[in-house]
Amino acid sequence: MSSDTKTLDVSVWRGDSAGGKFERFQVPNQQSQTILDVVVWIQQKIDPTLAYRYACRVGMCGSCAMMVNGEPRWTCRTHVLKVIRDNRIEVAPLRNLPVIKDLATDMDPFFTKWVKAEGVFHPTSSRDDDIVKVNPSSDDRILADAAIECINCAVCYASCDTVQGNPEYLGPAALNRAWTLVNDEKDGKRADILDAVSQRGGCHNCHSQGSCAKFCPNELSPITSIAGLKRETIKSFFKGR
Repeated sequence: MSSDTKTLDVSVWRGDSAGGKFERFQVPNQQSQTILDVVVWIQQKIDPTLAYRYACRVGMCGSCAMMVNGEPRWTCRTHVLKVIRDNRIEVAPLRNLPVIKDLATDMDPFFTKWVKAEGVFHPTSSRDDDIVKVNPSSDDRILADAAIECINCAVCYASCDTVQGNPEYLGPAALNRAWTLVNDEKDGKRADILDAVSQRGGCHNCHSQGSCAKFCPNELSPITSIAGLKRETIKSFFKGR
């Protein structure tokens, strides 16, 4: 992009799950500008009806995730200069999720699949019990720690072609969460988790394309977690559990 370009040509998706279209805006080109800055400027200066979602603006919450030039990204951490093409930017709602309005998607299907994957901690003790120490160097803890920093932004879910082709597929984030619990010695339902991720739409539906790892802003590797679930579910099957 030429440094003397004063405006950006930004196409923003407007509509809902029933349909819509891209609308073009001319936005001032400013130094160190992020995609979220661009979206906020459009909403504040041109069209206050533009719907989108964000919170922290520093890469902690993940709520600002959108499709930018066809790829899922945290818009608060995506600088314009890194993604602009011929002075144009295209911003759309996350793929594979219902659109509420414009750039805001309905996250219910995403979190419903976490529940289906038994991605909820199952305690084995109460607050009245002594805290059980966990060895941070144990093999299981190392496996859990490698996958635990997911912040539920759904970037991996939006990037996944398997999710797009199979609406029943639990998706990378839910399966990644299940893997952390399988390796958590404090979780009391390992067998239930393995059973849940073995069902229709579970880990064995993954085609190992790797988009989840490619686009994860936290540099996690859900595909590695899913491979682990595949191994453990097969072991469990042959052990007759």
